[in-house]
Amino acid sequence: MMRRLRTTTAKVVENRDMDSDMSFSTVVISDEDSDDWKPPEPKPKPKAPSKTVRSPKAAGEKKVAVKRTAKAPKQPKALAAAKRKRIDEGKKAGEKQTYCPEWETTEKSGPSNRMKEERVSFIVSEAHQADRWAGEGSSQALLVAKKEEPEEDFTFDEPCQKKQRAGSAFLGQPSALISSQAQALQNEFNMNWDLIERLSILTCVKQWVCVNIINLLREENTVPFMVRYRKEMINDMDADAVRDVQLVYEEICSLAKKTQSVVQTLKKDGVLTAELEQNLRSCRSADELDHVYSPYKKGSKLTKARRAKALGLQEAASTLMDTPHTLDLRTWVKPGTEGLSSVEEVAIGVEHILADMIAKDPETLTYVKTLCEESCVTIQSTVSKSALKEKEQKSYQTHKKTGSHQNKNDIDKFHLYVDFTRNVNHIQPHQTLAINRGESLKILTVKVNFPDKVKSDFTGWCINNRWRPKTLAGEEHHAIIKNAVEDSYKRLIVPFLTRNYRNKLTSAAEKESIAMFVRNLRQRLLIRPVRGCVIMGVDPGFRHGCKLAVLSPTGQIVHTDVVYLHNSGQQRDEYKLCNLIIKYSCERVVIGNGTASRETESIFADLISRGRFHPLDVSYCIANEAGASIYSVSPEAVKEMPDMDPNLRSAVSIGRRVQDPLAELVKIDPKHIGIGTYQHDVSAASLKAALNAVVQECVSFVGVDINICSETLLSHVAGLNAGRARNIVEWREKNGPFINREQLQLVKGIGPKTYQQCAGFIRINPQTLHSSESSPQPAPEKPAAKKAKGKTGVKIPALFNPLDQTCIHPEYYHVAQRFLSLVDGSVDQIGSACLQQCVENMVQTSDVEAVAKKVDTTPETLKLIIDGLTQPPGFDIRQNFQQLDFKRGIVSMRDLRVGEKLTGWVDNTTLFGAFVDIGVGRSGLIHKSNITLDKLPVSQRRRSLALGPGERVEVRVLDVDLQRGRIGLDLIRVLK
Repeated sequence: MMRRLRTTTAKVVENRDMDSDMSFSTVVISDEDSDDWKPPEPKPKPKAPSKTVRSPKAAGEKKVAVKRTAKAPKQPKALAAAKRKRIDEGKKAGEKQTYCPEWETTEKSGPSNRMKEERVSFIVSEAHQADRWAGEGSSQALLVAKKEEPEEDFTFDEPCQKKQRAGSAFLGQPSALISSQAQALQNEFNMNWDLIERLSILTCVKQWVCVNIINLLREENTVPFMVRYRKEMINDMDADAVRDVQLVYEEICSLAKKTQSVVQTLKKDGVLTAELEQNLRSCRSADELDHVYSPYKKGSKLTKARRAKALGLQEAASTLMDTPHTLDLRTWVKPGTEGLSSVEEVAIGVEHILADMIAKDPETLTYVKTLCEESCVTIQSTVSKSALKEKEQKSYQTHKKTGSHQNKNDIDKFHLYVDFTRNVNHIQPHQTLAINRGESLKILTVKVNFPDKVKSDFTGWCINNRWRPKTLAGEEHHAIIKNAVEDSYKRLIVPFLTRNYRNKLTSAAEKESIAMFVRNLRQRLLIRPVRGCVIMGVDPGFRHGCKLAVLSPTGQIVHTDVVYLHNSGQQRDEYKLCNLIIKYSCERVVIGNGTASRETESIFADLISRGRFHPLDVSYCIANEAGASIYSVSPEAVKEMPDMDPNLRSAVSIGRRVQDPLAELVKIDPKHIGIGTYQHDVSAASLKAALNAVVQECVSFVGVDINICSETLLSHVAGLNAGRARNIVEWREKNGPFINREQLQLVKGIGPKTYQQCAGFIRINPQTLHSSESSPQPAPEKPAAKKAKGKTGVKIPALFNPLDQTCIHPEYYHVAQRFLSLVDGSVDQIGSACLQQCVENMVQTSDVEAVAKKVDTTPETLKLIIDGLTQPPGFDIRQNFQQLDFKRGIVSMRDLRVGEKLTGWVDNTTLFGAFVDIGVGRSGLIHKSNITLDKLPVSQRRRSLALGPGERVEVRVLDVDLQRGRIGLDLIRVLK
């Protein structure tokens, strides 16, 4: 094996995927067209040079530096170097620590923002004034909102990294205590880098937290369960942050498994060497692994280096680097043998071997990546030759035949990218996805451009340092090395770097886009329900009429009908409509935003203005009907409304979307709800997993009343699935309502682990329980029959437990009882003013940590118990979110004037701005350049919480394009 003669220290920049907090949503217009009319983008701000570690290390070790987020506070170089030196010394001493710049900031600014704009809880001490999940909202009569300071890393030009709480008070374990667990994981993965350290760097989460999350995931704990009931183990992280760790961990697992498979395959083929295995196990990404493995894949063309090695020139290459003065290429010449027939062919073979070695050397690749990081690498897209040729042919056909059909993949749709160049560090996610789409449609040609300085610096470094022979070499030998370096750069390294950049940009863009889907879906699901009134759902239409569905306050179908408001019999059907509304006392009308929506809205506004619904005070709103038609013919809809016309089912769905958005929207595939952009350009599996996860999260944190919720809604509770939900409903139909949570263990398929995961999210509401008393009741202490092993003979008392209506988990009931005894309260007082006063007196006189020690629990668990005991009966976290806006009049787009101030609701958010419904039948766009820091509340001054669907805003009209139906808006402020 060839010995390396010279090793130099190179900077290593660990590019972690940019897990931006920004979220995105849907638009009606095409993504390319939406860019066409936006204001000119501000010039990207120059990127600060990345900080790197430069300290000598033992052979084979690498130094890792984490790139700072945009606009992060700068530190003196000496201070930064000192910190990194301490970290390196700690690693050498065997400590498991990882430095992330974010930790410094978050220790001062508090934990990351949660789903809700701020979490409020009892003010006891500064150590525990942390905002928390809206899913655990506290009784407002006893709570004081925490004041937050503006974040320093706010930016819309570049995504910012997620921040996690780094406070150590009462949370987690010191890293020394988990070294055995971390070592066990390292042995299992068998890679040449530290798994936990790698996960910690990529996610900026402390190593002990990473170990805890991995163990919790391996124990089959769900994310909602961990976020609510295992706070002390995950350092009080929110659901999005935990999912980020989960996704990165799964990617690392996939890489380790793929590496092991490649090693076994090469070993079976007899081509695995110790050096090759070392290189394979040192790969930190799938791209690097493919780069090393590709020459050995079966069916692939024999590379130039392998052909040269087959001729026996490996020894000549080793001699050239070790003792070049002893190498005589003429001795390797074999006349008549292809590849060895002349000195020139021998020299070319040696060059190919050296080029291959250079391209696969980790230190060399690290150095060239560092050069690229410090240079201006750009991505360029131009129109492809095939697209130009097709356009010319289409133009010729159009002249010959008028009315020619325009191809949907026309160049005009990508006019922004036919001559597009952007720094890879400044390109926006939606631009990356648009370029990828154009390339896949063979309209665009894309390439990555590297500055000439990268090539010259790389070549000089290789020749003069890393790949310089140990002893003096002749001129011909230096020429071979120089040619090998240049060949390696052009033929092997540049394609590798190009793939690497493209994959990273695509991965980052997909994560941004999926984050937008997740955020928008969450806010769409958590819109505040409209309760306590009769609602009429309207599915508008021209030819087939407007389908009506009258729904009771509980969502039951009272009446369905069809009226033709846009045909010749309009007056007769208007009279019929008025009679229906007055007969059933429908004061709220929900109109779908599909075909004929605008015309139907005009009719309702006219009827209201003429007082046709007197004495009722009728108002209406426009609801997004995306997915309603798909749901109306789904098996779930057929089962729920078996004898109803599908068109009428759509009207029912539209009405219920306002009565209880969460319960209704979970019946529809998330990708059909209309909550994102570029859904066809991102990984379908990743998108589906993310959307399903956020549905589970929302359903779980809102909680479900197990005695009245639908099977579909129940299937999205953490720990449950469609089969278990079906078993629960069947048990409920056979035995009557559930009296307590413990009875869940009598249901087939609900074992101890499933019960642990779902019990805290299940509610036993005494009101619905009493209303179902006429149903058959299970006999007291009924034994479980025909259950799985360990369940036979289990007896569950049929007694109601008031704690079952709270967010407190059954495993903490004994702690809750101890706390109630401490404050002289009882479970019968849950949510009462008396108990709230008792709890308030306790927390004002004692520290939370002291009280937690008295009841033998953690402060976070105690806070959860306090919330559960003090929240009023029937508490719903959605009451703190925005509700749909009902109106009585209508304004047209022609009535808008530039400079006019209006209020509206954010309908969708995208990668380039937010669409706002201002009540004129067409949403206006607030371009992201107009969403600035000073216009946002303090709690929303992070990209992840800028604007989202359902938020009420005040805007100013900037531009009205009647011909194209586009409205440009400027954000004035967010209304509360």
